Amino acid sequence: MFEEWKKFLARGDILSLSIGVVLGGAFGKIVSSFTGDILMPPLGMLLGKVDFSNFFLSLNGESYNSLAAAKEAGAPVIAYGAFLNTCLDFVIVATAIFILLKQVNRLLPPPPPAPDPRKCPYCKETVADDATKCPHCASDISASVVSK
Repeated sequence: MFEEWKKFLARGDILSLSIGVVLGGAFGKIVSSFTGDILMPPLGMLLGKVDFSNFFLSLNGESYNSLAAAKEAGAPVIAYGAFLNTCLDFVIVATAIFILLKQVNRLLPPPPPAPDPRKCPYCKETVADDATKCPHCASDISASVVSK
């Protein structure tokens, strides 16, 4: 069982997936920092000195000065400002991954073209590769007679 475990871990796709998860987590932290520490403060200033992370709705009907004060009081809240920041994080990560994949796909060689479909030598209709009789004209199309 230990040998099977070592083979499982040594497979390239498992290692690649592990590396991807670790790098994805680190990249997510970078994007969260970028959004919360660099992007949102100037955006808040442009929109009238607003702190998006402090937007919340108190569900108990009481008023609190900040989200931290509401949480400290144990009030149930909907922290929609934090949700907006998380959505923005997601959009930035998705855009970065999209751009990265577009560039990687551009550098990779194009896939080989699909082979031409097999045709009946008599009626020229497309037939399955393993067919021995044409379903269109009922001609015998054994492998020795067929041209592709």
